[in-house]
Amino acid sequence: MVTFIILIAFVLVIAIGSKRKNGAKSTGNLLTAEQKQLLQAHVNFYAKLNDVDKLRFEDKIEHFFDDVRIEGVGLELTQLDRLLVASSAVIPIFGFEDWSFRNVTNVLLYPDTFDKDFQFEGEDRNIMGMVGSGYMNGQMILSRRALEKGFSKNSGKENTGIHEFVHLIDKADGATDGVPEAFLVNEYVEPWLKMMHKEIARIEDGHSDINPYAVTNEAEFLAVTSEYFFTKPDEFKTKHPELYDLLSKAFGQQPSQK
Repeated sequence: MVTFIILIAFVLVIAIGSKRKNGAKSTGNLLTAEQKQLLQAHVNFYAKLNDVDKLRFEDKIEHFFDDVRIEGVGLELTQLDRLLVASSAVIPIFGFEDWSFRNVTNVLLYPDTFDKDFQFEGEDRNIMGMVGSGYMNGQMILSRRALEKGFSKNSGKENTGIHEFVHLIDKADGATDGVPEAFLVNEYVEPWLKMMHKEIARIEDGHSDINPYAVTNEAEFLAVTSEYFFTKPDEFKTKHPELYDLLSKAFGQQPSQK
């Protein structure tokens, strides 16, 4: 039964996403006072912004709502759910005035972790988020539990939502390879690659506080270090100044100064 519901949800969101891409006009979403209060209470990145930058963040949230369909699967979607998904997308692109995600049409929010067959019930459920490929190209799946944890005070250095949207940024140049060429100026590509492999070796030797999942491949290294960069910027800058400098150039931001 769960599989049937998921398949129906996929069909619906893909159909809606296709309609939107084929000329649907902006819905002109404007954030309400309640939504702004939720952002202030739950999104630390937003709470630290000055009034002008908060307006710009809100504007980017509105554009994301216009461009991307957010759908709950096995749960009733709340305003906070939608805002946390959109914030996950906006935070890594906040340093760029007109950049938007062109490689995602729909985000599916699951109650909890899921398995490789997209089941969120039963055993062997260890996936917190994923960017779709093949027949699921343009889709993203996120665990609500993981999404909420990433914006909580107990998030540590992890934020699943930011992690998955950084994968989309990485993918924007045509290759999910840990080098965000859409953002990173060419002269910094080689230094980034050298720094990446140097830090991967340190993680493997147990001499780094970066999540060991980062050694999976170059794409995961970028996503994992970006989580750390945005969730604990002061700590990241202190412990990894060279990585911080290169990521600040890639994202056009200095989050430690907020």
